[in-house]
Amino acid sequence: MQDHVLVVGAGLAGATAARILAESNLRVIVVERRKHVGGNCYDYTDENGITVHLYGPHIFHTNSREVWSFVNRFCEFRYYQHRVLSFVEGRLVPFPINRDTICEVFGVNIGVEEVEDFLKDEVRRSNFNDPPKNFRDVVVSQVGERLYELFFKNYTIKQWNRDPEELSPDVAKRIPVRYGRDDRYFSDRYQGIPARGYTHLVERILDHPKISIVTNMDYFELRDHVKPKLTVYTGELDRFFDCVYGKLEYRSLRLVFKTYDVEYYQPVAVVNYPNDYDWTRITEFKHMTGERSSRTTVLFEYPSAEGEPFYVVLTRDNIERREKYMEEVKKLEKSGEYIFVGRLAEYLYYNMDQVIEASIRKVSEWLKNRTG
Repeated sequence: MQDHVLVVGAGLAGATAARILAESNLRVIVVERRKHVGGNCYDYTDENGITVHLYGPHIFHTNSREVWSFVNRFCEFRYYQHRVLSFVEGRLVPFPINRDTICEVFGVNIGVEEVEDFLKDEVRRSNFNDPPKNFRDVVVSQVGERLYELFFKNYTIKQWNRDPEELSPDVAKRIPVRYGRDDRYFSDRYQGIPARGYTHLVERILDHPKISIVTNMDYFELRDHVKPKLTVYTGELDRFFDCVYGKLEYRSLRLVFKTYDVEYYQPVAVVNYPNDYDWTRITEFKHMTGERSSRTTVLFEYPSAEGEPFYVVLTRDNIERREKYMEEVKKLEKSGEYIFVGRLAEYLYYNMDQVIEASIRKVSEWLKNRTG
């Protein structure tokens, strides 16, 4: 294998890296522990003819023209603007927080030009650390304590099994707030869903004569027996180093699919449940895909400490462990024999477009150093 590149994992990070390397005339072998490609983006058509996302909902959004151009090389995207409602105090309220959310919660009727001042007043009446020390501080500093308690506190406790004050401020970077009436969850320039699904997108990215794919293969069962030119690793960071600095914590999900004999179960694709019930959200996929059926499939998400790793847990202890592991990563990457990329391999809270962007950047730098 000395003239080959080994890519560990066939999710978006691994597939993107494999494609760029193959287009640079390198032979690439992709090994995937699961029986399918696509990573946590994997989707399929269920018995009702509805495309469902096996590991939870994925909506593609980016402001990067480079990333958008890259994915559009391999599939068409269905126009889709993601909207979310939150079930609070017995009613469905627009989320993220915008002018209409404020009017619903506080029983006021303000114009969009008044939203910013209204939230500033809420913040002034609240207590928090500035600069922020944790997740709670970031959210309260933007929307005040009332909205934090209603929409964020209990959802965060359910999702992470941590008090929000234990979580890094970085966890709150993904939380949008609107000063107008824009009720889209994302405001990125480019948004959509692959018209034929994420699995098809990843299969197309990997469809190159210089790429070979082996599924049902655990990298750790073969790494002592192969010596590739380059290893692109997208798996769990701590496992690569045999947890020498201790285990990093990941959160998982227990995912329960249900089918109902109704055309639609809820008014939007995703409804959050921050305070009521054990699940955090319900997804109805037909809103995303535009598929028509007299029945509908929905997904209930229950956060779990056990199972497939979905989310990194950015507590102080985990961040300190990550820094130790990343020092080892720097040494390996400096050798030119390894690239670590992706949410698990870098222990970062990446969106899909950020995963692709990081993979493009890291592989391009490696290629430049190799030829330079």
